[in-house]
Amino acid sequence: MKGSYKESTKNEDQEGEAATTASQAEALEAKTFCTADSHFTLEAEGTHGLGEQVMATLYLESCQAHSVVPASRLLRQGSASELSLRHRGLGPQGVQALASTLTSNLYIKRLDLRDNGLCRAGAEALADVLCKNSIISGEILGPALAENTGLTELDLSWNHLRGPGAIAFAKGLEANIFLKVLDISHNGFGDSGASAIGEALKANNVLEELNMRNNRIAMAGALRLGLGLQVNQTLRILIISKNPIRSEGYVSLLKSIRNNRSSALELLDLSDIQVNRECDDLANSVNRILPGLCIKNNTSRRKDWPSASTPSQPASAPSASSLISSMPL
Repeated sequence: MKGSYKESTKNEDQEGEAATTASQAEALEAKTFCTADSHFTLEAEGTHGLGEQVMATLYLESCQAHSVVPASRLLRQGSASELSLRHRGLGPQGVQALASTLTSNLYIKRLDLRDNGLCRAGAEALADVLCKNSIISGEILGPALAENTGLTELDLSWNHLRGPGAIAFAKGLEANIFLKVLDISHNGFGDSGASAIGEALKANNVLEELNMRNNRIAMAGALRLGLGLQVNQTLRILIISKNPIRSEGYVSLLKSIRNNRSSALELLDLSDIQVNRECDDLANSVNRILPGLCIKNNTSRRKDWPSASTPSQPASAPSASSLISSMPL
């Protein structure tokens, strides 16, 4: 499986611990790209043509104007189609410097700005450039996503997207016809944002992977999200783990998926959610209807469940949870 589900939770934690060191190292390396004069002269070597040289120069000048240290990874970008600036601590000023460069970029199709603290100012700057460029908060970010005509993968996890900004972003997803992989995990979409995502999934017929892990989504949000899953026919991977949806939200999601015989779902990650016996039984029911669906639910179970001495299911009919726990990811 590609994109948003390749990384385990353990890897996420390790990345977070190494973020500061990586950022400091990149800042030091970036300084070597700058000459003593004010023109930031760059040499075009190897595959770096005039276009790449101009963009690198513009970025350095923009960083100087915003009083931020350049990200050396962007300076080495060349004509690559992917740009990953995870854990760089760009902040609003750094993102504004980056945005001015992206306006003239002709290459980038996949943008990863995970854990950079965009906040409102950074989101607005990014939204402005997305409307003008072939790549792909603030209330402005949603319309920008809707108008974007090039980016197919977008990672905006760990960026404080919540409230009205999250709702606007979700509405932009409804009209977007290019984005296939979206990671909005570890934000604050909550029930209102999840409801807006559910509405978007009713109309969107392109998105294939969606990561909503750890977004403060409770039962009400899961219910509205399920309304979208009940009709969506393209989403293959949905990660909604580590959200307080509890048993009621878990059940509503599974019932919605069970009611959609045209569902394309291959992986549904509902791990780290407290459930009861009904959830386990319902998971079995869904698997019988959609045998190609892997339900990842290494969940914590309520204390009022039957004790271990209670007879279990026959060996010929293992539970969905036991099947999933033995499957490699």
